[in-house]
Amino acid sequence: MRIRDYRPPDAPLLAALYARSVRGIGPRFYTPEQVEAWAAQAPTVERVREAYGDGRVALVAVDEDDQPVAFSDVESDGHINFLYCAPEAAGQGVMSALVDLLEARAKALGHPRLHVEASEAARPFFLRRGFTLLERRDLRIGDVPIHNYAMEKWLAPKG
Repeated sequence: MRIRDYRPPDAPLLAALYARSVRGIGPRFYTPEQVEAWAAQAPTVERVREAYGDGRVALVAVDEDDQPVAFSDVESDGHINFLYCAPEAAGQGVMSALVDLLEARAKALGHPRLHVEASEAARPFFLRRGFTLLERRDLRIGDVPIHNYAMEKWLAPKG
């Protein structure tokens, strides 16, 4: 596995990986209705291209065939928007390596803090990485109740 910058031809693979990740990992933490509502929010290919063309840090972990197995990004305000991993790559250190590089790039760009809305699955991962839990957020996707967690990590001293 190696990590590289996003390339425009990755967009269809990342859009599909998002939904596959939600459907493959989500059932451990959410009801079937919640998983399907969340998976239905998968970005379109155009949305991935647009988002990842705005100058944010966008990283892709790939296998030996250069096929994406995970991806993440950090927006100009330090917000981690996407963090998704293929179910078959989960638990193999891919996400840790991806977030290590993401944090290093964010810090080099002068971001004082990272913040994220973490799923139930991602919350323990972010806690282990030094993020602070700010609050549980109860929301709805359509008529389906679901929740996530607002979390942050300071990369530089506050103030």
